[in-house]
Amino acid sequence: MNQTIETQIIEAEERLRQAMLASDVGVLNELIAPGIIITSHLGELLKKQDDLAAHESGLFKINELIPSDRHIQIHGEVAIVSVRMQVSGSYNGSPANGNFRYTRVWAVSASGNWHIIAAHISMVV
Repeated sequence: MNQTIETQIIEAEERLRQAMLASDVGVLNELIAPGIIITSHLGELLKKQDDLAAHESGLFKINELIPSDRHIQIHGEVAIVSVRMQVSGSYNGSPANGNFRYTRVWAVSASGNWHIIAAHISMVV
């Protein structure tokens, strides 16, 4: 595995985690590709603007994101990350806590930066 790319992905994942915790829409906008396909833990298909709007409006508030059991595969200019996250927060004022598995596909953008082109979230029981 190319250590340099793996390090870049680890740093991008941490930047994403911090942006999610802070609902930093500016950083999230940079890290999420315009045409991203997101499959929520409920099986809903979401777009970039759906994700950003949930953070911007305060509808989705994350208090804690604790990562564990992370796996990274590098395939040229694409990286696949699977990570377990313990999530504590709220959605529309109701508690939204649990363990989830996030799978993200990172790719190099036209400007040479890593961004997420696909994401899938599953509940872990």
